[in-house]
Amino acid sequence: MSANMVALAYLVASVFFILALKGLSSPESARRGNLFGMVGMAIAVATTLTLTENWVLILGCIAVGGVIGAIVAKRVQMTAMPELVAFMHSLVGLAAVFIAVSAVNNPVSFGLPEILPMGSKLELFLGTFIGAMTWSGSVIAFLKLSGRMSGTPVVFSGQHMLNLLLAIIMIGLGLWFFFSETTNWTAFIAMTAIAFLLGFLIIIPIGGADMPVVISMLNSYSGWAAAGIGFSIGNPMLIIAGSLVGSSGAILSYIMCKAMNRPFLSVILGGFGSDGGAASSDDGTQKTYRSGSADDAAFMLGNSDSVIIVPGYGLAVARAQHAIKELAEMLHEKGVNVRFAIHPVAGRMPGHMNVLLAEAEIPYEQVLEMDEINSDFSDTDVVLVLGANDVVNPAAYVKGSPIYGMPILDAQKARTVMVVKRSMAVGYAGLDNELFYMDKTMMIFGDAKKVVENMLKAL
Repeated sequence: MSANMVALAYLVASVFFILALKGLSSPESARRGNLFGMVGMAIAVATTLTLTENWVLILGCIAVGGVIGAIVAKRVQMTAMPELVAFMHSLVGLAAVFIAVSAVNNPVSFGLPEILPMGSKLELFLGTFIGAMTWSGSVIAFLKLSGRMSGTPVVFSGQHMLNLLLAIIMIGLGLWFFFSETTNWTAFIAMTAIAFLLGFLIIIPIGGADMPVVISMLNSYSGWAAAGIGFSIGNPMLIIAGSLVGSSGAILSYIMCKAMNRPFLSVILGGFGSDGGAASSDDGTQKTYRSGSADDAAFMLGNSDSVIIVPGYGLAVARAQHAIKELAEMLHEKGVNVRFAIHPVAGRMPGHMNVLLAEAEIPYEQVLEMDEINSDFSDTDVVLVLGANDVVNPAAYVKGSPIYGMPILDAQKARTVMVVKRSMAVGYAGLDNELFYMDKTMMIFGDAKKVVENMLKAL
């Protein structure tokens, strides 16, 4: 293909990527958005293949990666989707590092001069350290989300100063690499190693409650890493795709931070200026709560005029989305106004609950975001909380609380609250929830799917 044809094909692929992002902005058009993204990527890959003669090796690698990806995608549970996303981000960052190493080792094969110009060195430096930090940071996020590592913040004295010192050393090594007349492998390797270490150190002090923000943040990092490498090797497709991912991830991170009342800059920098996460507020005193059965809950639901269902991670673990759809349909047949309230950070990644409810084909018009439904709780007969904790915790209104100021779903304002949980254990943020001990609250213990199925039988 001529250079003009390649540029045109990349432009068409970029348009498909933009249409994909547009489609993914709504559950109703998400399937179409995914299709646009797949078409765009197919065009981009096919165009890139025309620029090389080593078809066998590249297609072989694509086949191996495709088989692994297909097997993992078919086997992964919806509850494991957040850690899978984090793991995929790590691979994007690592790919950027490998490309940078290849470009430094053999710049001619990328169409660059044998002696790298300063501009290319700067771009390779940016792409390498962002990619390295994305890889190591995403690995920590994967370990925390999968339970292989505690979600509790890992903090130690002088942590921020150490991060700052390492960042200064990394930049210094980058400048050494930048101003060297020949390829300075010592500076490049040392800079990359410190970037890997810095990625670990930036993510370990971030608590489990902030993990949804971390996922979108690392998504942004992976995009900027790809864009930086795209500039260095002169690939417009990498620049455009990386910029789309980077900017959309940054916007999502900002939205998530607002939803959690977290300083955006603090989270992006790995806890700088924050307390590193929430600690448990349990003071050890014995608290009383009221418990009931699925039959009790069914009776109250069936005699209500309005019900709001608040899904949480417990619903995802129990895979209860199909059962809750049946419950909502049965209540609707009885004349009950049933709606679902979604908090922006419910679950373990952005949109986690939306995906679960969409999988069960719950009508989109019944699924409302926090800002749309929060004012309706005070006029609601029953709120049914399924496995959610932190997003309905009234501690957000208590000064001095680790989550003070975080916008929550105002479930405590309803006439009756029913909470389905396996136990009285604290949520992902490590905080006890005063909602569970209110006189208007009834706790129903058990697996969310089994409890909802028992409610269905009782109805």
